[in-house]
Amino acid sequence: MERVRRYIQPADDMHLKFVSSPHFLSGRAMFKTPDLVLLDVTHDNIMMRSALGEFSSQFPDVPILAMANDPDHAVAVELVKLGVSAYFIVPGEQRKISQQIAMVYNDWIAKKKKEKFVELQQVVYDFRQIIGKSPLLKVTLDRAQKVIRNSTVTVLITGETGTGKELFARAIHYNGKNRNSPFVDIACSALPETLLESELFGYERGAFTDAKERKIGLFELAGDGSIFLDEIGDISLATQSKLLKVIEDRSMRRVGGVRDVPVRARVIAATSVDLEAKMRTGEFRKDLYHRLKILPLELPPLRERKEDIPLLCRSFLDSFNREYNKKIRGLTPHALQILMEHDWEGNVRELKHSIERAFLLEESDWITEHDFDFESRKAAPVRRNVVINKPESLPPKEVDTLMLLIPLDRASLTEVQRMLAQKVLEHIGSNKAKAAKILGISRPRLDRILRNPRDGIEE
Repeated sequence: MERVRRYIQPADDMHLKFVSSPHFLSGRAMFKTPDLVLLDVTHDNIMMRSALGEFSSQFPDVPILAMANDPDHAVAVELVKLGVSAYFIVPGEQRKISQQIAMVYNDWIAKKKKEKFVELQQVVYDFRQIIGKSPLLKVTLDRAQKVIRNSTVTVLITGETGTGKELFARAIHYNGKNRNSPFVDIACSALPETLLESELFGYERGAFTDAKERKIGLFELAGDGSIFLDEIGDISLATQSKLLKVIEDRSMRRVGGVRDVPVRARVIAATSVDLEAKMRTGEFRKDLYHRLKILPLELPPLRERKEDIPLLCRSFLDSFNREYNKKIRGLTPHALQILMEHDWEGNVRELKHSIERAFLLEESDWITEHDFDFESRKAAPVRRNVVINKPESLPPKEVDTLMLLIPLDRASLTEVQRMLAQKVLEHIGSNKAKAAKILGISRPRLDRILRNPRDGIEE
């Protein structure tokens, strides 16, 4: 055995066990479970083989490499059946042994990194890290804890933008029993329909022109873990039908495939739109909606749990102090009052960004009301009223308005569009980007209206 040791240089904390006696394969003889076993079978030892079978059943994930002085096919086959990963002849195959150990070591390193990553994610996404004491939030947290118990039940998370839907999805995954399996997320609204389907389900080689080789979809990549479908309300009816089949049958078929592939991952869906309203208009399938809504989690908007604002502010300030190496002590009472009175249409995300902006601007020990501009926006709102009326009914000069006179014989929709676009451009100094914003259209559409008014009717 010593002739092999000099070829092996495992990490300091990697437990490598050399075994030349069946006694050392006994679980009672081990102070620590090894990460790799190097087994000397140069002697025909029946006790060794018996102990090997017992060890393999007790520690199935520990790789075992066997060495012998002379090649023996029957012995090699028997050892592989007993759990040996590879069989080598020494001293001739010492280089191969070193290469195999290097492969095991690399796998071990990857495993350790993954374990550390999962441990970090558990800390970051621990439910105890979700800040708030309001009754509405507590109800949602209690229900989320129940979701964790079953690793396959489908979850639907609803709530306005910025309420923390992805935070809850990751907390459900990393606190569940399948936390070591992948968490795969995809923003359904960010991809075109054709690309979304191939991303979710994958495709076979030759399924379409650019399919040069098989692509594994996200459902397969998730394995026993979780797949998070963000903004599921934006997917088409065709993709909804395929998704329903995945959830119902726990199987899917790649694009261009003929074989069903089993799906084991938990589906966690999230949306900021009203799915019931979409269901009533026929934009969302009723059967899929009810299949997703087995254990729904509704995240309350920040305006309905304002008692959590002081706690959130304190948490954000502590985090920013560490990140930016500053020592801001907190918010003045007046500053906190402003935050408590704000509507927070962007919810917790908007609050965090507002605190960060104020934090970066403030040079003293306290963030004051002057670091926020909510009051100024309320006191002097920007008004861009476009008035189509008679000259005598013009509003006062201080209001930002314009007048558009349209001859009756030219009052077609296309002509009104062109005249209105030109009038707004003249009023603001030919700034097309600003004009498009005032009119509530895109810049390309404004250009089309100015070139040919009829082209601008549809976006």
